[in-house]
Amino acid sequence: MKYKPGTFLAPILRLQPSQLYISQEKLARVQSEIGFEEHETIPPIPIKILGGEWVITDGHTRTFAAYLAGLERVPVYHDQDELDWDAYRICVAWCKAAGIISVADLRGRILTPEDYEQLWLARCRAMQAELVQ
Repeated sequence: MKYKPGTFLAPILRLQPSQLYISQEKLARVQSEIGFEEHETIPPIPIKILGGEWVITDGHTRTFAAYLAGLERVPVYHDQDELDWDAYRICVAWCKAAGIISVADLRGRILTPEDYEQLWLARCRAMQAELVQ
């Protein structure tokens, strides 16, 4: 895979998750669709710098699958999208409070689609609604 300019390899355990859980269904799909034998096969993971840390803004499942495959580095790029920084700060704080400081800490947090919807997606929607008020 040819990466676009600005993509670089980052140590997988230095990437701070902004998500508390992984969907079991999505993980199985990602593992079947992407070869994780080496980092060249993985679509780059978007990150932003928040508080001096590389925070994953999307691609948690790909990053976790790469970790499970034994990769030590993954391709990343600096996300240029305008993001809701308040929401990301809250999500990162949730992760840190739960002891999630790398994708390795997501190992015991793989949920069924129903539990993922209830425990993660519904929580995020409620937080977003509070931020809008």
